[in-house]
Amino acid sequence: MTFLSVNVNKIAVLRNSRGGNEPDVVRAAIQCLDAGAHGITVHPRPDARHIRAYDVLALAEITRSRGVEFNLEGNPFAPAREGYPGFLALCELVRPAQATLVPDGDAQLTSDHGFDFVRDDSALRPHVDALKALGCRVSLFADAHTEAGRSGIAHAAAIGADRVELYTGPYAEAFAEGDAAVMASHFAEAARRAQDAGLGVNAGHDLSQENLGFFLKHVPGVLEVSIGHALIGEALYDGLGPTVRSYLRILTAGR
Repeated sequence: MTFLSVNVNKIAVLRNSRGGNEPDVVRAAIQCLDAGAHGITVHPRPDARHIRAYDVLALAEITRSRGVEFNLEGNPFAPAREGYPGFLALCELVRPAQATLVPDGDAQLTSDHGFDFVRDDSALRPHVDALKALGCRVSLFADAHTEAGRSGIAHAAAIGADRVELYTGPYAEAFAEGDAAVMASHFAEAARRAQDAGLGVNAGHDLSQENLGFFLKHVPGVLEVSIGHALIGEALYDGLGPTVRSYLRILTAGR
């Protein structure tokens, strides 16, 4: 069965818009885990627009006590600044089960592309080595919607990664436009290339209850999906517990 890691960034966005501690990020994460989620994902940004360093520490403690995966996402090249010690420093503090490296800049509204593994090889290697020395499984954000992305994806294994996370934004857009089949075939090809190179395959970005089942049916061997924006939006209507359980039913059906 594909694992579900719930990204709780959006809970922090709502909290930060007003100040204080409501809604409580940790309480939301606990509700997701109580409903059966297999792990929690957060992506602390250097500008602290949502998840902050103290959230990372608290969520690491909760996931550790529950024996579930904590997936910490971030840009390894972003410099430290006030309130943000840097991605590697955060990983040194909490030793997440999985560290997912994403090439996002401060100006990006959200993550919108993967690494160029051939170009970024020498820059990524020391970060991957350092994270693996901490005991983290390392996943690298990867493009599957372009030929260049698919052709370079196996190189992530040479860099030392354990997995790639396929950036599914283009798939979700194609699905919304009623043209998912061709795009899903590109993702299936990327997944096979990664698996042939010995890499595990994760997926995330804009996945939802509407498009997840089709994705899993057509893309083989996805080990984990990280879902936040859609899941939190759906939970505003149905509640966190029922929404997480709905996703788990989709994942079970996709086995």
